[in-house]
Amino acid sequence: MIQFLFKGIIRDQNRSLLPILVISIGVFLTVVGSAWFKGVFSDMIDVNANFSTGHVKVMSRAYAENAAQMPNDLALLNASQLLDTLNAGYPGLEWVQRIHFGGLIDVPDEQGETRGQGMAVGQGIDFLSPGAHEPERMNIPGSIVKGRLPEQPGEALISNDFAERFGIGIGDPVTLFGSTMNGGMAFANFTVAGTVRFGMKALDRGSILIDITDAQAALDMADAAGEILGFFRSGHYEPEEALQLKTAFNARYENDTDEFAPTMLRLNDQNGLEDYIALSESMSGIMIFIFVLAMSIVLWNTGLLGGLRRYNEFGIRLAMGEEKKHIYRTLIIESVLIGTIGSVTGTLLGLAAAYFLQEHGISLGTAVQGGSMMMPEVFRARIGPETFYIGFIPGLFSMVLGNALSGIGIYRRQTAVLFKELSV
Repeated sequence: MIQFLFKGIIRDQNRSLLPILVISIGVFLTVVGSAWFKGVFSDMIDVNANFSTGHVKVMSRAYAENAAQMPNDLALLNASQLLDTLNAGYPGLEWVQRIHFGGLIDVPDEQGETRGQGMAVGQGIDFLSPGAHEPERMNIPGSIVKGRLPEQPGEALISNDFAERFGIGIGDPVTLFGSTMNGGMAFANFTVAGTVRFGMKALDRGSILIDITDAQAALDMADAAGEILGFFRSGHYEPEEALQLKTAFNARYENDTDEFAPTMLRLNDQNGLEDYIALSESMSGIMIFIFVLAMSIVLWNTGLLGGLRRYNEFGIRLAMGEEKKHIYRTLIIESVLIGTIGSVTGTLLGLAAAYFLQEHGISLGTAVQGGSMMMPEVFRARIGPETFYIGFIPGLFSMVLGNALSGIGIYRRQTAVLFKELSV
């Protein structure tokens, strides 16, 4: 019977074409909308984690209270020993040292005299250790505009906008002026190995990236680090697991009254991300629910109208002796087939569009910049497991529900008046 009904759907386009088109469009929008919302919120969290907060972060208590000021005079001492402890105690995370600093970049001319200066925000990360994942985590290889990654001590990356403003080329020397961990004057010479553009105004305006060992030498921070960041090896942030890890770690130093004792924060505790994550989870769910509900109402009406248009057909079939329950059953099966065809078509088209948005994204420029959270200029969709089935909720369920409601009229038809209706 299913094969017979399927042939009827294919051959009678007046009955099936419009519902299939409406279902396909509705499912397409549902799938793309779901992937888009998921991608936007995930991108914001990932950017903050990779560039600033980590999934968890270890700092001294004094540093944590003034983290926005990048107070390297309050940095962690004996960082290598603490790093070994973290690697041994929490092997499920990858632990890395970072140093954040601010300073002045001096650009010399051919005679070594200053021809330009500009403020810059700097980071010391692990470029040179074998198997280091920091450049990939921060998407530095993909952000290079000119040149290459640092391959030896004394090399640096600077923002491309800064380089163009001061006419800095690959291989040119620059001098970093700042302050040491002990409050003294710091200056160090670097060779520009490449320029980068991250698509984030805060970094692209003026930044310098150097190896962690160069930062320690320049800022007089031997075996010290401003922060030690931990990243789950799965690559995804796990809020509950991070909370358990934070609680266990901080309990070890609960009785230590030293302001330089280490303390751990998770991603939620930094840059106002706790409220943002809660808002993103609720807003994402609400938006998707509203979207699915709207599509369900549209497709429900489509199924309802489709059943009402066939009112005379049902009368003829009843007059020919077909049982009401058989007509109703075939109507439901037809709606399942139509809903499945439309849902599959819409899902495939939606996945294709979502994949395109995942690979290329949509640039919102500098309109999204500002505030304490780091935000990308290019937002991308993200395809997850739910993307493959969420379109079937409005596409299949509502179509069947609409036809089921309209089909109730079959049981209200009185056989005694059928011939009178058909003769009109």
